[in-house]
Amino acid sequence: MNLFPQAQCLICHEIIQPLMGWRAIFSEEKELIICPTCEGKFEKIQGEKCRICSRSFQFLDERFRHGDLCHDCERWEEDPEWKGYLDSNHSIFIYNDFFKEVMAKFKYRGDYVLAKIFVQSIKEFLRKTTPDFLVPIPLSNERLYERGFNQAEAVLIESVLTPTVPLTRIHSEKQSKKSRLERIHIPQIFQVDHQIEIIGKNILLLDDIYTTGSTLRHAAKLLKESGAERVQSLTLAR
Repeated sequence: MNLFPQAQCLICHEIIQPLMGWRAIFSEEKELIICPTCEGKFEKIQGEKCRICSRSFQFLDERFRHGDLCHDCERWEEDPEWKGYLDSNHSIFIYNDFFKEVMAKFKYRGDYVLAKIFVQSIKEFLRKTTPDFLVPIPLSNERLYERGFNQAEAVLIESVLTPTVPLTRIHSEKQSKKSRLERIHIPQIFQVDHQIEIIGKNILLLDDIYTTGSTLRHAAKLLKESGAERVQSLTLAR
């Protein structure tokens, strides 16, 4: 019997060397997902950060910080059309070059198994909050056909969590190609399924990357206008 079965890193595919010693033998067995080298390349957001969007203040010029808000969130909150819809966003990792490459494999090259990498972080966050619904940001039918799966929904499913889908996407243009101003002024990109009772509910949106916050705010605005009490979001990277 092999107490230490070999496992391959889901990212670099190198053999993961298990921890040795009595503590490893008698501790709860955990599935080996990624090697220490790849794990070390993920940078968690730590220290002071924006109260709303989780932007790290560590390397942010003071000109772009206003108390506990970053400049972008202050502009969102000064706009009466958007103020107060997204209560907060929590982002786990910094969107560095390594994360960008991992996400490209996951989203655009169809490497579904990479969803497993984020399971522990998702579960750790959900120990601190108890939303009524976990809502993955939906893709357009065109994007879903291209990718084969919704990456946000995949992470929830791999975490053995049940997604609720009260939103569908009605605007199919790629948001990543638009400027912040263009994203703000596009029409509502979602519609809500009124058969799902969201009045008074605490909702957690899930998406892969927080860029300008426009997509999440479109979703939050529609949900709150439809009766949701609170809308937060969790994104893998910022």
